[in-house]
Amino acid sequence: MQGDLLKVKVNKLTSVKTQLPYSYYSLPYCKPEKIVDSAENLGEVLRGDRIENSPYVFKMREAQMCNVVCRITLNAKEAKEFKEKIDDEYRVNMILDNLPLVVPFKRPDMDSLVYQHGFHVGLKGQYAGRTDEKYFIHNHLTFTVKYHKDEMTDAARIVGFEVRPFSVKHEYEGQWNDKTRLTTCDPHAKRTVTSSESPQEVEDKKEIIFTYDVEFQESEVKWASRWDTYLYMADDQIHWFSIVNSLMIVLFLSGMVAMIMLRTLYRDISKYNQLETQEEAQEETG
Repeated sequence: MQGDLLKVKVNKLTSVKTQLPYSYYSLPYCKPEKIVDSAENLGEVLRGDRIENSPYVFKMREAQMCNVVCRITLNAKEAKEFKEKIDDEYRVNMILDNLPLVVPFKRPDMDSLVYQHGFHVGLKGQYAGRTDEKYFIHNHLTFTVKYHKDEMTDAARIVGFEVRPFSVKHEYEGQWNDKTRLTTCDPHAKRTVTSSESPQEVEDKKEIIFTYDVEFQESEVKWASRWDTYLYMADDQIHWFSIVNSLMIVLFLSGMVAMIMLRTLYRDISKYNQLETQEEAQEETG
């Protein structure tokens, strides 16, 4: 129903470069008052998922703009951790109503949208007119929650969870407190942050303000078909790696089993031959 609370959960950080997952809170992201692990099914456990609660909370079918999640100041260790994850192309994974977060984009060779799981922690780039490379964090998230409305009632079900990440150096006037208003975005105006804003750099002693927008879009996709979107994922590299990795493991284990069986058979045949030799020797000696 309209106004119902929607609680976003966070999952592991993943990378196609390292294949080594990390907990979301292994990086100094904004934390809720108490971190609670969600009960996981067998499939999630086998995938190495780490599903936890987060400070991101929406209200069903109520748009929210420029919500401040938290403000942090990086130390040298935290800045180094963010940079390492950006270098390794780690992606942040979130979940809403059991739907994984996706980033929609268009490929030049395709007319329809394709999707990627999660969004990058950040990116590397250069300021105009400079050659040195800098690290930037995605600290502003524009969420789109798609829902399908029941024709008979006012109830609605979530059928899509998308995001557009931005790196924004937020600014404000005066001293920071709970009532501080940002000058880089307005919670009362339906104006989303754009890529033209100054990006948020990752460095020691840098202040980072995490914010988000959320908008709701009615969709023709029915709840029973909401997983169809994930058939159009753009994770070809991940799938091929998983297939090759699985084949290598199967071949390795098959080879191990074959070696064990051959050694066992060889030992049994050797014992059998020794017994035959002993019996023949006894017959010859009477």
